[in-house]
Amino acid sequence: MVGIVIVSHSMKLADGIKDLAGQMADKQLKIIAAGGMEDGGIGTDAIKISKALQEANSGEGVVVLADLGSAILSAHTAVELLDDALSSFIRIADAPIVEGAISAVIQASIGSSLDEVVNAAEEARSLLKL
Repeated sequence: MVGIVIVSHSMKLADGIKDLAGQMADKQLKIIAAGGMEDGGIGTDAIKISKALQEANSGEGVVVLADLGSAILSAHTAVELLDDALSSFIRIADAPIVEGAISAVIQASIGSSLDEVVNAAEEARSLLKL
């Protein structure tokens, strides 16, 4: 199954999105929150994200959802820290973090491919709420 990593500047926010998305996920799906700094402060940590990517990987790839632009930069740095074999199966989705995570988790839970999970997350950009 494709794994999911939630990257946020806030540990609480990343954990909350993980909990929410997890309610709709297959119990085997790896959803890893990589929020905040190691000391609990606000920010993103490329090493923490890199560890989350490794933990989320079950061999079918990992989709990353991030809250802000600098989280994307940290995620790119985290991918660069990995070996090429794993980094080639990491995709950073251009998606809203909450809606994208829900869509990605549902798609991953039904056994979809890495590209299908990314597409589901990115399609969440156009979801209307009203």
